[in-house]
Amino acid sequence: MPPQERMEIPFSALPLDPTGPPGNAWGRFGAHDQLGTLNLLTDEVIVEAAKEIRTGVRISLDWPLSMPTYPSFERDPFRQEIVHRRPNCINDDVLTFNTQGSTQWDGFRHYAHQQSKRFYNGHTQEEIETSDVIGLHLVSEAGGITGRGILLDYARWAGEHGIALSPLTSCAIPIAHLTQLMTDYAIRARPADILFIRSGFTQAYTALTDADRHALARRPSPDFIGLEASEAAVRWLWEHQFAAVAGDAPSFERAPIRGAHADRRFNLHEWVLAGWGCPIGELFDLERLAEHCRAVGRYEFFVASVPLKVVGGVASPPNSVAIF
Repeated sequence: MPPQERMEIPFSALPLDPTGPPGNAWGRFGAHDQLGTLNLLTDEVIVEAAKEIRTGVRISLDWPLSMPTYPSFERDPFRQEIVHRRPNCINDDVLTFNTQGSTQWDGFRHYAHQQSKRFYNGHTQEEIETSDVIGLHLVSEAGGITGRGILLDYARWAGEHGIALSPLTSCAIPIAHLTQLMTDYAIRARPADILFIRSGFTQAYTALTDADRHALARRPSPDFIGLEASEAAVRWLWEHQFAAVAGDAPSFERAPIRGAHADRRFNLHEWVLAGWGCPIGELFDLERLAEHCRAVGRYEFFVASVPLKVVGGVASPPNSVAIF
């Protein structure tokens, strides 16, 4: 099937696999596909995306692996051991970290449709544990998550409209707001774009004291800002045909992702990651990117991101840069 035809599947056609969970696009790129919406990043798409490189300005999108200081969801913090190779004046270092602890791409092995216990394209937990199917190393081998990026600076837009944000609490970013933001900032999304949404989380977190950071990670509920989980959200995401989506908060969707505020029918991790095979990025550092976008009046750029080449990898630091 030509790439353009793949992009034109209407939302009403979902689910593609009637034996799979609601909203799934299993089989869209073939029964044995392991790249999902990254198939949209064709050679032609990359050539067009490269036209966003005009000045050569490069901005890292990764937070340090040691941030946040105390990861949420009971994940172990980052550790570095410097190994002095005596008697020579040579050093190694040994890094220990959870790939979900800091800036990350969630691969297709991370989150299944919880009721059916099936991952992208119908893979089972047994397959995950006994083979290397849908591992992130395949993304690296395919050239990474590379293409045209767009930034939706929701934190800035909300401030301009008198909307008080509290990124360290459970609150939703409405699709209606993002639609208006794109109009106000003249942002036009293209199929296969890589979406970034700035909520201001990393900025708010950086301002906390060490004691406050410690307390934040140990709250009884992981309450954080994120995209609303609704039919409007999954419809909007599908209609834009993003190759990958990411935000700066611990969860792309409002957290906790299951709770009284969430519509259980439209859990974004289930629909986007397990259902469509669309990578989800979290805890991206979008502060310098947002500053530059404001300064130049342009919210489109080229993105280069290559996950760790770990065979069967579940998630990975993105190793990402935006280029203008």
